[in-house]
Amino acid sequence: MRRLYRSSTDRRIGGVCGGLGEFFGKDPTFIRLLFVLVSLFWGFGIILYLIMWLVVPLKPKEADKK
Repeated sequence: MRRLYRSSTDRRIGGVCGGLGEFFGKDPTFIRLLFVLVSLFWGFGIILYLIMWLVVPLKPKEADKK
């Protein structure tokens, strides 16, 4: 079973985009660009990022070994 975690290795601020990139198998830079575009055009990207930063747990050390 796959779970969404914040990345502890690929992080710029909170590891949210790195975790989303790992979960969906996409480049985290692409995810970061989407957050910036959503923030600029619709204004809720920053709020969404902050909520995910608080809600999504940090990837545990055991999950890195699997």
